[in-house]
Amino acid sequence: MKITILGAGKMGVSYAKSFLKYELIKPEHLHLITRKKSNIPRLTEEFPGSKISIIDEDIIIDSDLVIIAVKPQDFQLLTENISFQFKEDQMILSIMAGIKIKQIQKFINHKKVVRAMPNSPTLLGMGITGYSVAEGISFNELMSIERLLNATGRSIYLEDEDLLDSVTALSGSGPAYFYYIVDAMIKAGVEMGIDENVTKLFVKQTMLGAYHLINNSEKNLEQLIEDVASKGGTTEAALQVFERNQLNETIQKAILAAEKRSKELSR
Repeated sequence: MKITILGAGKMGVSYAKSFLKYELIKPEHLHLITRKKSNIPRLTEEFPGSKISIIDEDIIIDSDLVIIAVKPQDFQLLTENISFQFKEDQMILSIMAGIKIKQIQKFINHKKVVRAMPNSPTLLGMGITGYSVAEGISFNELMSIERLLNATGRSIYLEDEDLLDSVTALSGSGPAYFYYIVDAMIKAGVEMGIDENVTKLFVKQTMLGAYHLINNSEKNLEQLIEDVASKGGTTEAALQVFERNQLNETIQKAILAAEKRSKELSR
């Protein structure tokens, strides 16, 4: 398979590195297209043997798959100023947030479009991606896309494209929610007098351990909470503050607000 990545930012580059790492493509079958000429020396060094070029007025892309990894706000302007010439059997994979399949089809005048919503841990091969496809894409083509997406973590096919707004709010934005909580815990540790670096170690290892317990225990989340929160103990005191301040409801409202914004951006 030959792959072209249009947009050589962090996400586009992480995809390229994942495909090469798992030997899903050969270096000579990778084409990276960047907007900035100044990026070419760095990309040439990072991807020896691959084709590196800059976006120009007329792009002829000779690849089986084209990944559109430009910023959503730049996409329409890009298509208005550049004439894309795609072959009928070429697949297009968009990882732009908020731009629907029908919009992409219209702007690039091409039918075979897959829309995916990754998240930032994709940069480490630990991401999760929800994706939907346009009508007319075969099962084999679907499996080829999923194989590539799984190189960056895990992927889940969603028949209803509208659910990608929910995925954006839940997992696309999700890492920031955890960073926010971790930051609050670190600040509390420092306020209690623990050295900041030591506090970070305690919090990060606690988060990592809690993840593995969730992933490996047969108990549900309520039972896991009960295992830590003994009657009249310290954990119960903290959880009572969460309840009084309606933290659970606040988090849910925040995620729903993110979903609403995603829907607004996709209109």
